[in-house]
Amino acid sequence: MRSKIIRIIILIIIDAAIVAFSSIAPLALRFGIFTMDMFYLIPAVKCLPIDIAITVAVMAAFKLYNRVWTYAGVDEVISVFKASLVIEALYVAYRLLWSIAMPRSFYVFNWVFLFILLAGARFSLRVFRQFQKKYQKTGEKRRVMIVGAGSAASLLIKELRFGPGTSRVVCIIDDNPAKKGKYIHGLPIVGDRDDIPKMADKYRVDEIIIAIPSASPVTVRDIISICQETNAKLKRLPSIASSLTSSLSSAIREVNYEDLLGRDAVVIENSELTDFVAGKTIMVTGGGGTIGSELCRQIIANKPGRLLIVDIYENGAYELQMELVRYYPEAEVHVLIASVRDYDRLESIFKEYQPDVIYHAAAHKHVPLMEYSPNEAVKNNCKGTLNMAKLADKYEVKKFVLISTDKAVRPTNVMGATKRICEMIVQTYSRMSDTEFVAVRFGNVLGSNGSVIPLFLKQIEAGGPITLTHREITRFFMTVSEAVSLVLQAGLLAKGGEIFVLDMGQPVKIYDLAVNLIRMKGYIPDRDIKIEIVGLRPGEKLYEELLMAEEGLESTPNDLIFVGQPIDIDKNVFLDKLNSLIEVAEANSNNIKDEIKKICDTYTITKN
Repeated sequence: MRSKIIRIIILIIIDAAIVAFSSIAPLALRFGIFTMDMFYLIPAVKCLPIDIAITVAVMAAFKLYNRVWTYAGVDEVISVFKASLVIEALYVAYRLLWSIAMPRSFYVFNWVFLFILLAGARFSLRVFRQFQKKYQKTGEKRRVMIVGAGSAASLLIKELRFGPGTSRVVCIIDDNPAKKGKYIHGLPIVGDRDDIPKMADKYRVDEIIIAIPSASPVTVRDIISICQETNAKLKRLPSIASSLTSSLSSAIREVNYEDLLGRDAVVIENSELTDFVAGKTIMVTGGGGTIGSELCRQIIANKPGRLLIVDIYENGAYELQMELVRYYPEAEVHVLIASVRDYDRLESIFKEYQPDVIYHAAAHKHVPLMEYSPNEAVKNNCKGTLNMAKLADKYEVKKFVLISTDKAVRPTNVMGATKRICEMIVQTYSRMSDTEFVAVRFGNVLGSNGSVIPLFLKQIEAGGPITLTHREITRFFMTVSEAVSLVLQAGLLAKGGEIFVLDMGQPVKIYDLAVNLIRMKGYIPDRDIKIEIVGLRPGEKLYEELLMAEEGLESTPNDLIFVGQPIDIDKNVFLDKLNSLIEVAEANSNNIKDEIKKICDTYTITKN
């Protein structure tokens, strides 16, 4: 605050000096410096206090003491022009009113000097900064390539050029062929995206900034892919920055793994969700996990009557509770520590809270670990889901949404097979209950606990190597927010028995993902960070599927969400086999995989 006041006082002093000069200079031009007519000079000197007061008042009224002149542009020039005209008009008015005689040329030259000097004084800082940056040593500055030649890029270039940072823009890339060879702020537009590697080498680029806020995710992914052929560090200007007019440089961020997904996110209308959850008691099992916690965040933002967070892991649930209480102090949130294996504990919760909608996210999901602990997978996934389904039916829950996985399709591992059985539980109970039971099936969630990306990032931070099971392995990926949007959409669209599937675009090669992550962190694959192929883990597929052929596929009101219809299941036979499977698991049998196969005939058993 003190520095701001000092800056304003300095500007006022400068303006006072400008007024004095502008009042004497026209007379010197008219009569000569040493032969000025005292008839005009004495009144001009006597009027200086009034002239200074008028000037300061008008400049303040036009807010010309509160501008950031480092980034001054045309708007500021126009403001000074208007202010100087008003000032001169007031000069003329009071001199005529008080019959103070002045040569007619005085007012013209006085205004010219005022405008030029008032504007010049304010632009001098910007000119000095530009001159300083042009001629100072630039050996330590990062040489930056800007991708994009639109308005956001123009503003960004001005900030980087005149700001106090350590970046120096050296060239621009844009896909519009009409712009090639032209200049923005004196910087050349040197080609399109295909020219990025060549131009990065030619201009010795250290950093590339993607400054196209309106670009689609696919476009950003493609540009990132090309940029990764260079050794330059990669950053981008996110879409939120497109509406800003200053400080764009502060919005620049590192490229993250969500940028590598390369498609638009799935979203739902908040109004629909608000109407759906309003006044209802919503239960989320596994609420402390990656999906469960995001479900809780999006649900509570839409003002449910009451939110029940059920989890056996108290640390995650507690952290989520503290977060929700901080941001939504008025909301009614209950954190209930319970295992979905414990039917009696679950029933006490159902009896007390009477949930209206359940999102069942509690499960063991780690593929290799479940291969070595298959009985635990059955106890937690199958028995836990059966307990929840029984109680949802008994206590007349309106909707029950199961969180499933693409690994449930023709599974080759215990985790996927148990989740397929969970889907069968949901479809079975849908036929015998008034509760609307549905399942939501999606691929890997970017950045979730235990997933491949956090593992790769930790390995990169440790200096490598990245361990990859197979060079050709592929997976479907989605963001946490997309996964939750799909789950919530399923709750809105559910009629009973469906399996909802997200169109997640093309599967991603994990090897390419590893290479991209290494480059994203500024390293060179297989030079700075090694990639080691270690072989497929037990139960691991080379690729995943989202739907079995017999399930069919139908569209929904959301273009990116499809629904597989229920398949025929003999409920009595299925439930008998399921109860037998749970008994065998409770006995910790060594033959549990064979028992799983009896229920899930699409399961292919793999040896550890």
